[in-house]
Amino acid sequence: MRCDLDELWERTQTPDQHARWDLRFSTIRYLPRPDESQPQRFLYSRSVLPGVAVSGKGETVGERVREDGTRASALRFWSDERLSLIEEGSGYWRYVPVDDGIRFLTRYDYRPRWGRAGEVVDRIFFRPLIGWATAWSFDCLRLWLEDGVPPERSRRRALALGAAALVVGPLPGVPSARRCLREPPS
Repeated sequence: MRCDLDELWERTQTPDQHARWDLRFSTIRYLPRPDESQPQRFLYSRSVLPGVAVSGKGETVGERVREDGTRASALRFWSDERLSLIEEGSGYWRYVPVDDGIRFLTRYDYRPRWGRAGEVVDRIFFRPLIGWATAWSFDCLRLWLEDGVPPERSRRRALALGAAALVVGPLPGVPSARRCLREPPS
């Protein structure tokens, strides 16, 4: 991303900023921290239908700043709700300064619940959906940092484009989803 490291850090590590651009969350709220030696705990939720939200908990398990300016943030997350397909997981973000900005890397994984049925739903439907939401969210964050496009505007534009495509079909100059999946970007 072509941006300042401190600005990227703020938009990814501050709960209200993070929830603005990340489709995977409707809200993120830090819990009071007894002391600095304890992990920062948080609550999260995602609205999935009107009046229906899935929530969970998490904690930052480490932050590191290296002498070369590289930063990293790691977390664990879980949900006790039976409605949540994600039982528990973990992940990290790594921020690497490069000549033209920040190389922002992420990796996460989780264990689904509901036994074999959960594994099938996860593999066929949920994991591809959460992967798409992650990619879209990081592009939304990039547009916000690089071009000043607020996440709410990106979301409105995406919804309008999707609705238009459903009503009138593919739009001229806009590649179809099938073509985007087949062909790498130029």
